[in-house]
Amino acid sequence: MHPPKILLVRGTVELDEVDGIPEEYLEMNGSYTMTAEQRIEWEAEVRSLYDGMVRIVMTPTWAKLIDFETTLPSAVEELIQQRAERQQHSGNNERSHEPTPSKS
Repeated sequence: MHPPKILLVRGTVELDEVDGIPEEYLEMNGSYTMTAEQRIEWEAEVRSLYDGMVRIVMTPTWAKLIDFETTLPSAVEELIQQRAERQQHSGNNERSHEPTPSKS
C-alpha cells in the first residue's frame, strides 16, 4: 500500500487469558476466502491446536495517524523545512552575486 499509513498509539495494556479461542480471533481470520466446508475444518484445526490464548486489551491515551498525505512524521516535516530554508538561502546568495545595473 502506498503511501503507507501508520497508527501510533500509547496507553495501558492488560493481558487477558482466555480459555479456548476468542471469537474475535475467529472473526478476524474469517476474511480469507474459504468455502463453508474449509471454514469448518479450519476452525476445528485451530481449536485442536490451542487450549487458550492471551488477548491483549489496550486502553489508548493518545493516538496519531500518519498517512503521508495529510500528516508526516515530525522528523520528515523538519527536513522539509530545512530544505526550504536552504533553497531560500541559496536563492538569496545567487541574487546577491548578480551584477547591479549600471547607471548611465
